[in-house]
Amino acid sequence: MRVLMLSWEYPPHSVGGMGRHVTELAASLADRGFDLHVITPLLRGGEPIERTSTGATIHRITAPAMEGYEHTAFVQQTNSVLMQAAQDLGPFDLIHAHDWLVAQTAIDLKYAWQRPLVATIHATERGRQQGYITSGHSDHINAIEWRLTYESWRVIACSHFMAEQIQDYFDTPADKIDVVPNGVRVQPKPFQNDREQAEFRRQFAPKRSALVFYVGRLVYEKGVHILIEAWPQVLASEPDAHLVVAGTGSELERIRQRASDLGLNERITFTGFISDADRERLYRVANVAAFPSLYEPFGIVALEAMAAGCPVVVASSGGLSEVVKLHETGITVHPNDASSLAWGILHTLQHPKWAKRRAENALSEVRALYDWTTIAEGTAAIYERTVADWRREGWGIGRGL
Repeated sequence: MRVLMLSWEYPPHSVGGMGRHVTELAASLADRGFDLHVITPLLRGGEPIERTSTGATIHRITAPAMEGYEHTAFVQQTNSVLMQAAQDLGPFDLIHAHDWLVAQTAIDLKYAWQRPLVATIHATERGRQQGYITSGHSDHINAIEWRLTYESWRVIACSHFMAEQIQDYFDTPADKIDVVPNGVRVQPKPFQNDREQAEFRRQFAPKRSALVFYVGRLVYEKGVHILIEAWPQVLASEPDAHLVVAGTGSELERIRQRASDLGLNERITFTGFISDADRERLYRVANVAAFPSLYEPFGIVALEAMAAGCPVVVASSGGLSEVVKLHETGITVHPNDASSLAWGILHTLQHPKWAKRRAENALSEVRALYDWTTIAEGTAAIYERTVADWRREGWGIGRGL
């Protein structure tokens, strides 16, 4: 089967978890024998054409200059060049779109080629805005998301939480939605020896001090401001604890200022952007990884922490409550509650044997449920069902399917 995958993100351009998801899924599907092509805008480096080790082909298409365009207009103009690039490569047997930013290209190709469209919805605008449409811009994105789900033959959600949101927000029939979780790779230990590991850790905290780690976008819905508010309560019981906050985003300066106002500058390190390698190292040396999201369709960062054997504390919001099981694979706390978050962090720090047992359980579950081979098998089954249904309904007759 020849499959075209459309994504706004592909490394080195990755804003959230979607870029990693598309990278791993494309590689795993190509490894299963699919002729897999990814079209993505060239926004942050990378070769115009790249061939992965498993045989997937990545096409990075030069986007129009951003100057002079507001965001939605830039997206529209970029979709025009993605469309032209796809037409030069097509047709394909199936189109797979990831989120609203590539929806226009995906829908236009569906009609141009008379081929089935599958969409993965990684998040929704209304969900990011806590259930509300807050502006004309939000309304525009929400309308595109609705049309993408409407035009798709099948819709993939990364969690049951997201599946329910899609039904609620877009009136998508439940029997049109498949739930396929994100996946993660268990990486080898990133240190040559214990001495190297200890030296890396000392960059962030003294030898016997607890180290708590957050990584992700610094935006309101990720709840990092709640972690800052919780930190004085953690320090009241663990005065030598140190917090590392990695990532960038619109809330960075506000969060920094709040930490300063609380007198926490000596106990919190803001690293800014970090490499994947340093993220993996920090998971390995941290006592706790904390993710206090207010809105989280899935929670790939928590899964990555679990794959590294790091104990996790997460807010029981959205997909996080499906990934982390309370007292089995981690600690879940009340969303938007600094005291509850502080309790979860302290419980993990003060009961290291229990924390280690939960981390071991979590790693076993990651290997059993979230391996990319398993994810690719589920996605491949959706592709095959989609093409079979498309043919059975008569859409493929006389059109080369």
